[in-house]
Amino acid sequence: MRGKALTKPAAAGRRRSQRLESAHRHTRNIMDPILLGKGITDNIAVTLIPRFGNRHGLVAGATGTGKTVTLMTLAEGFSRLGVPVFMADVKGDVAGLAMAGDGSERVLQRARDIGIDDYLPQPSPVLLWDMYGKLGHPVRTTVSEMGPTLLARILELNDTQGGVLDIVFKLADDRGLLLLDLDDLRALLSLVAAERKDISTHYGLVSAQSIGAIQRALLRLQQDGGEHLFGEPALELADLMRTQVDGRGVISILAANQLILKPRLYSSFLLWLLSELFETLPEVGDLEKPKLVFIFDEAHLLFDDAPAALQQRIEQVVRLIRSKGVGVYFCSQFPDDVPDDVLGQLGNRVQHALRAFTPRDQKAVRTAAQTFVPNPKLDVADTISRLGTGEALVSTLQDKGVPSPVQQTLVSPPRCRMGAISDSERAAVLAASPLGIKYDQPVNRESAAELLAKRADATLQSAGAPKATSEQEDPDAGGFGQAVKDAIFGTRRRQGMLETMGKQAARNVGNQLGRKIVRGILGGIFGGKR
Repeated sequence: MRGKALTKPAAAGRRRSQRLESAHRHTRNIMDPILLGKGITDNIAVTLIPRFGNRHGLVAGATGTGKTVTLMTLAEGFSRLGVPVFMADVKGDVAGLAMAGDGSERVLQRARDIGIDDYLPQPSPVLLWDMYGKLGHPVRTTVSEMGPTLLARILELNDTQGGVLDIVFKLADDRGLLLLDLDDLRALLSLVAAERKDISTHYGLVSAQSIGAIQRALLRLQQDGGEHLFGEPALELADLMRTQVDGRGVISILAANQLILKPRLYSSFLLWLLSELFETLPEVGDLEKPKLVFIFDEAHLLFDDAPAALQQRIEQVVRLIRSKGVGVYFCSQFPDDVPDDVLGQLGNRVQHALRAFTPRDQKAVRTAAQTFVPNPKLDVADTISRLGTGEALVSTLQDKGVPSPVQQTLVSPPRCRMGAISDSERAAVLAASPLGIKYDQPVNRESAAELLAKRADATLQSAGAPKATSEQEDPDAGGFGQAVKDAIFGTRRRQGMLETMGKQAARNVGNQLGRKIVRGILGGIFGGKR
């Protein structure tokens, strides 16, 4: 009987047991920590416990020290746990997550040194996004969802101009006008300019100079390509929190190699996305693993020249979004790029090398050394400047949420490609995406610009109809006779033939007597006094 096929009940029972075993294995994997590397000093595994993944983190270090590789290792680790990840690709090499690594001997040797027995090159499930719609699916939001505060920061408005923008948004709400794209905002600004006195009475002073400044800022934003950010279909947050059939979390990668050239636009968009997650997601408390991990590269751009109110908002979001199941990981060159109030919320730290060439660098080294739990076997301040590429000082939250002593760590290699992908490979990833049909084609539905244009047309038609009727009823108001009369005697805007002849004669007569004769002629014609 061994050679015969299993009966249907037996086969069903075997499949059921396999599913239970797979589910058990998956549950066990959820509890497995993310291997970040191996401690060089203490020869121990350095890990990040999934249930503390929502306690946020910081990856810092000088250019070329391996920060991007660490971010890719983190993203892969969370993805294998079934946690979706959102991250920006500033240099163009993070997209390598979509391709399997080359399995070079150098990478394999690093895996053996760390003790990764099951290392195998493997791609991760990836969604590609691009605000400009060239390197990924277009990512859009509406002007209303962005809000006046962040929009004022993108437009680089002062406090007075930002207050006028607040009035514009309030007026749109009161009159039921949708602000979806920049055309809608321009139309509403034109309305405010036309009704400025009345609006100033009801909402606060609106000056023509402030309206002009906002309109010029919108023109600059359009020239920079910012109009691609606003419109529909707008991004749905659920599409950033997808998982594959095999249980892995999808890694959403925003192409930012061009967007980073507009630092206000880049940082404000990511802050808007983080704020939307905070306002939309429900409270879940501390979970066994995060619902989403948000990686904020070039984090110093978020805080540069940010007003106090905006920094307070950032601190509030970072502090409270943990209970929504979202972990935020900042990446920057220096740890003091992040304000102290925010830095105190970051429980997991990865510090790559800092070269103490300048007083600024030396201060950053001291700051980084002071933020770690000391290790008696390690001189942190001295080690930071001597770290090699692919090495880092790591401290993560362990049992009961207590930070571990800092470890000099050999960072684990990612299983993906550590480099950029080709245009054909990017096209293949986009072709396999399930979201192309949803986001690739823009939609322009009726909103403020269209409604205001319709109202203006209706007003012109209603005002023009009585005028045409009166001209038809008045026999002297038009026709051939009126045209002859205008040609001879002129109108308010155009002089007639008689007046033209008189002026020409005056120019030709050079003496005083001639000018008197001409004045007499003109006076007789037009009924004036001699």
